Amino acid sequence: MQYTVLMKRTFLTSLPVAHRGLHDGAHPENSLSAFEAAARRGYAVETDVRFTKDGVLVAFHDDDVGRMTDAAGSVAAFSAADLASLRLAGTRETIPLFSDVVALLAGRVPLLIEIKEMRGIPAARAARAVREAIGSAPLDYAVQSFRPSYAFAYKKLCPDIPCGMLGSGERFTKDTLGGPFRSIRAYAVNKLSVRFAQKLDFLSYRAEDFPSPMLAAYRGVKLAWTVRSEAEAARVAPYADNIIFENFLPQHSARGNCGKNV
Repeated sequence: MQYTVLMKRTFLTSLPVAHRGLHDGAHPENSLSAFEAAARRGYAVETDVRFTKDGVLVAFHDDDVGRMTDAAGSVAAFSAADLASLRLAGTRETIPLFSDVVALLAGRVPLLIEIKEMRGIPAARAARAVREAIGSAPLDYAVQSFRPSYAFAYKKLCPDIPCGMLGSGERFTKDTLGGPFRSIRAYAVNKLSVRFAQKLDFLSYRAEDFPSPMLAAYRGVKLAWTVRSEAEAARVAPYADNIIFENFLPQHSARGNCGKNV
C-alpha cells in the first residue's frame, strides 16, 4: 500500500515538526529566526503560505496582519514589499518570503507546507506558485491543506511529494469560515477530511481528537497538531505517527518513529 512506502521514506514519521518554527518571545512564529532555531535543533519545520497583493508567496498564518504586526488589513491587500516593512510581534523580524524560507532550510531540515485557504485563488495556481518557489532547491518537503482542492492539485503537479489533508473535530460552522460556499466547506472540514485523506498520503488532525474510531480507521500516516507539552505528546503517541508541536522541545531521532500507527 502507498502509505507503507511513504512511512519508510518520509520525515513525516521520524522528525517532530516545529509548528511555525521554534517560536518564543524573541523569535516570532513564521519568522526566519524561528525557522533557524528549529533547524539548529534538527527539527522539521511547519509553515503557512499565502499570496500577497502582487502574487508573491509569504510565510504567514493569518488572513489579517493585525495579530502579528502593528498594521491592519488582509495579507492579500499588501504587496510583498509593504509586508517586508512590518515588524513581527514587536521584534526586528519581518514577514518572510516563502522563497527565503526555502533558501534557509534547503539541505538542512525538512519543511511541511500548509497552503492556506485563499479566497478566489484557484488550486492549480496555488500549487504552481509553491512549486516554482521551491524550484531546484534540495528541499525535503510535504504539502498539506484544509482545502482538499489545494492538496489534490499539488499531488497532481508533483506526484512524488507527500500531500495530505488537515482536519479537526472542532465544530466548524458556515459562520466560522469566511468566503463562498461556507456551508459546504464547514461540512468538508468536519466530516470529509479523513475521506479525502484516503486518496492522499497523510492526515494531520487536531491532537484533542485522538483517539477516535474514525481516526483509527484511517490507515495512512497520521500527524497530531498542535501538541504543546510532553504529557500531550505521550498521550497521542500510541495513535499518531508524529506530532506538530510548540512550547516545548520533544525528544527525537531521525531513525525512529515518534509514535505508532493504529
